Amino acid sequence: MEAVLTITDIMDAIGQRYPYLMVDRIIELQPREKIVGLKNITMNEPFFPGHFPGAPIVPGTIVVESMAQVATFLFYESEKPKQHLNFFLGAIKDARFYHPVVPGDQLTIEATPIRLAEDTAYIKTCASVEKKKVSEAELIFVRRKTP
Repeated sequence: MEAVLTITDIMDAIGQRYPYLMVDRIIELQPREKIVGLKNITMNEPFFPGHFPGAPIVPGTIVVESMAQVATFLFYESEKPKQHLNFFLGAIKDARFYHPVVPGDQLTIEATPIRLAEDTAYIKTCASVEKKKVSEAELIFVRRKTP
């Protein structure tokens, strides 16, 4: 799939870096309406040696973090290159995990707004692998005030 935003664009917009950068590309971008991103899961992820030896599974918190990082791109404005997205995860509601995520999987993460305000956002997120839902959650974001 062709990237709408590449990994370089993503790193320009959010502050996370390896090993905590959890989005590899944005493949659909409809600002303030819908965002779709990808996270490739490889055996090289730093959490696999301890989660779980011999049967690696992505921790649910990592799946949620991936959903959160993709969701912040709902606020991305393509006409403003090199922007920094100042939204931070404030709460997680109704998180559900349906199937394990393992090395070799590619997470497809979709996010749509429930309610957007000036300093907060309520966003519905869903992660899937090969069109099979693996997780969903409502995420609440707050905007970081910049001086």
